[in-house]
Amino acid sequence: MVSALDALKQTGTVVVADSGDFNTIAEYKPQDATTNPSLILAAAKSDAYAPLVNAAVEYGKKHDGSLEDKVEATLDRLLVEFGKEILKIVPGRVSTEVDASLSFDKQATINKALHLINLYKEAGIDKDRILIKIASTWEGIQAARELESKHDIHCNLTLLFAQVQAIACAEAGITLISPFVGRILDYYVAKNGGKKYESHEDPGVLSVTKIFNYYKQHGYKTIVMGASFRNIGEIKELAGCDYLTISPSLLKELAASEEPVEQKLKSEEAANDKMEKVSFVDDEAKFRFEFNEDEMAVSKLSEGIRKFAADAIVLKDLLKAKLQ
Repeated sequence: MVSALDALKQTGTVVVADSGDFNTIAEYKPQDATTNPSLILAAAKSDAYAPLVNAAVEYGKKHDGSLEDKVEATLDRLLVEFGKEILKIVPGRVSTEVDASLSFDKQATINKALHLINLYKEAGIDKDRILIKIASTWEGIQAARELESKHDIHCNLTLLFAQVQAIACAEAGITLISPFVGRILDYYVAKNGGKKYESHEDPGVLSVTKIFNYYKQHGYKTIVMGASFRNIGEIKELAGCDYLTISPSLLKELAASEEPVEQKLKSEEAANDKMEKVSFVDDEAKFRFEFNEDEMAVSKLSEGIRKFAADAIVLKDLLKAKLQ
């Protein structure tokens, strides 16, 4: 029998591992891998990854400047150390995230992205194998637009919850977006008193389906990569999506399942979902107003930035202790 994981791949969906724990990635043969501060923090606390942390700390100790400067340099190097090891396992790309504290600073985001790409270059890794992961704020989208157009650096726009964010990213020529499924579900479950949603009516699934259909209908090349899954039912409902990034626990569940997986998202059927083409990428006021109209997206974007920034601080504190 074909496993559900293999069946998912057969629908045309590219499977991506959502993990910093690269010791678990190889088993599922994903094309790419994604990381974020929370995943890197979890991995960095494990003794198995002590050599990577130590290598980053040694690099940081040699860095000029204050202790804070050394911590920043150490963290950047640690992200690249993880990325470098992951790229030994996956044939495609790894996503490396810009510090969430820079989410509202376009130029600082650009500078950090260029620095990370340079660190990868020093490690012998071509920028074509890296996706710089940036929060889908107005500033983040504009930073990614410049990185793509002026520097030929591929970007992954994350913490994406609203159609307006997705449309602006496509207009900006972004390589890939990561619309979050599970966190959208979390919001509506909490808002509606713990309501249970069937997979086909899951609000996160419906959001990604709408984005996919809009992109295909209007000929955008930006890759749609569903992310942040709570169960394999959500994953199955998005079979046929360009990419899906999946945690090791759900990859394991899919690999162990022999339930059939039917292709649900099809480019040729996207035109059936008639959506007027609109534009946001050059109109900040329009973008902000439309985004502000989506209470869920506003709530989940701000929460996501806070959580990633908080985990980055914990990670920096861990590195600071080692530097001292």
